[in-house]
Amino acid sequence: MQRGIDEGVDAITVFAGEGPKCIIDQLARTPEQLIATLADALMGLHHRKLVVGFDVVLVVSPDHSRIFHEAKWSDAEVLEALYAATARPGAELVRGVGGIAEGVPEGFGEIPSLPKFRPDGILLAHAGGGAGLFSSMIGGWVNGEMGSDPVTVEVRP
Repeated sequence: MQRGIDEGVDAITVFAGEGPKCIIDQLARTPEQLIATLADALMGLHHRKLVVGFDVVLVVSPDHSRIFHEAKWSDAEVLEALYAATARPGAELVRGVGGIAEGVPEGFGEIPSLPKFRPDGILLAHAGGGAGLFSSMIGGWVNGEMGSDPVTVEVRP
């Protein structure tokens, strides 16, 4: 079951997002290597020091999906690894750190690990053609009450 829809049931998700951005990794051959690349790209969504306020659709290409499939990684394992790899110590994300004014308020600096995305904030999709080792991400607008949330509904004939 994903997003409240049983496996095998046709559904559609509406997501308010920006244009897609290409993620290239033509050298990764293990899930861990590919997770590192995908996580690095996801960290740059909107700003490296802004966390939890934005969702993302990660569209994994067939060639990248094959790396996970051959290692017998489930989508749940891919997502778990991405959430772990995109978490950062609060001290790195505080406003002013590194000479960058943007960031989280100072009080968050004591938190050992802040997630880049809220739970269920990475929407994983497998799509694309046989063009190579190129995936993409579609960054969302502000999420929650201030913005918009993805909505998934069953499609009935």
